[in-house]
Amino acid sequence: MSYDGKGRARRTGCDRGQVALEYLGFIPILILVALAGVQIGLIAYTAQQAGTAARAGARAASLDLGAQDGCQNAVSDWLADGTTCTEARGADEVTVTATVDIPSVVPGWDFDPARKTATMPLDH
Repeated sequence: MSYDGKGRARRTGCDRGQVALEYLGFIPILILVALAGVQIGLIAYTAQQAGTAARAGARAASLDLGAQDGCQNAVSDWLADGTTCTEARGADEVTVTATVDIPSVVPGWDFDPARKTATMPLDH
């Protein structure tokens, strides 16, 4: 160990770069946390889009325009291919259930699709 002129120990070259190595070891954890945050936002957005698709599909089905077209036209283009709608007609109303596939940011993370239901009165 070497000393400076005031009696204090001076660092030698053996500890240089330790902080950089610790930071490099922590980067994968930071990336995983960031991807999880993005995925949670994507799940919330897809659920909101499923609700919009269900309402639009129910509105279209109540006017006899086709629930599937109404659903797919209501969601974002990049979610439209994974959107399906089913309708159930009653005496005075139609109920549409929209199912939208949730895209995954990380390969291997699979989620159940978002499902939302809306009911509209039939337009006689």
